[in-house]
Amino acid sequence: MSLYSEVPSAALLPSGFADLLPGEAEAEARGIASVMEAFSRHGYQRVRPPLLEFETSLLGGAGESLAPQTFRLMDPNSHRMMALRPDMTTQIARIASIRLQDAPRPLRLSYSGSCIVVGTPGREADRQVSQAGIELIGPDSAQADAEVIALGAKALAELGIEGVSFDLSMPALALGLIEGVIPEADREPLLYALDRKDASAVAELGGPIAGMLAVMLRAAGPADRALDLLAELDYPKDIAGHFERLAASVAAIRERSPDLRLTIDPVDFRGWRYHTGLCVTVFSTSSREELGRGGRYLAGQEPACGLTLRPQALLRAAPISASRPRCYVPVNLEASSLSGLHKAGYATVSALSHDEDEFAQARHLRCTHVWKDGAAQPL
Repeated sequence: MSLYSEVPSAALLPSGFADLLPGEAEAEARGIASVMEAFSRHGYQRVRPPLLEFETSLLGGAGESLAPQTFRLMDPNSHRMMALRPDMTTQIARIASIRLQDAPRPLRLSYSGSCIVVGTPGREADRQVSQAGIELIGPDSAQADAEVIALGAKALAELGIEGVSFDLSMPALALGLIEGVIPEADREPLLYALDRKDASAVAELGGPIAGMLAVMLRAAGPADRALDLLAELDYPKDIAGHFERLAASVAAIRERSPDLRLTIDPVDFRGWRYHTGLCVTVFSTSSREELGRGGRYLAGQEPACGLTLRPQALLRAAPISASRPRCYVPVNLEASSLSGLHKAGYATVSALSHDEDEFAQARHLRCTHVWKDGAAQPL
């Protein structure tokens, strides 16, 4: 083997990591800026947690469920183990409960940034993921759930994403039934059958609650129909409150966003590791991937509800925006003309010498216009 074949290519990146080139990076930045501006207009104040934290802090409490997806490394100064965040929600909870413990409630926070996830073998396409989201901390109410979901829908609408659907679930509803009746040793195959929507296996494994679980399986679909079916079930006293909260949250969302498409899946448990109530997953008819997810959880000891969007997925679902026109300008173009071009939406590309052929340089640099005779002339 030659020496050259042993040297890795400078273009080779670890699995799941990728460069974003000029058009892609600018589109992502614009998309995040649009989403964050929508959050800001509705009173959500931006915070920026660090990419790295000590392992004991990041993965303590609710963060323990994130451990399998977390990269770790040792701090060369303190020799303590550190962890790269795989998700930002638990960091926001830490900020709220410690740094902002005296801030008035309800506390409305927003955030954006990159996260690093380990991934699973064969599914490592995205190990560096962008997040942009909101957290409403303090109140535990259907109206709080509705505010978070309605604001998420507004942010998606501003990106021009069509056919948006919010899929609601209440894991505690079915899990409460199962934990109250099914022995712990027998729960895993039943949960697996529910996850696969295997009605025959659920009937075999569900014991005395098989009939109720069968109705929950059939209920998956449009929210109004699902609530009608779920309302017919006779819940134990300690479980009935979960259904009532689900129905109240749907009503509150309808009040804020009457035209928003809502679906319910009463037996969706996947990925809701630290959530305690209503959960939501965001989809669109213009994309086959999940656009975001969120729900109710505990921020320290406080109730909270949040929604995390995935900007990279949003941009793949959104209409392709027109590129900003680029105008080639002379070295000494006066400030007022530059300002006018910028206000008109142009990006300006300045010459670096006085004796260039401006038309040739403009074409070479892929500009769409050139400054000539006091105006931007199309090429």
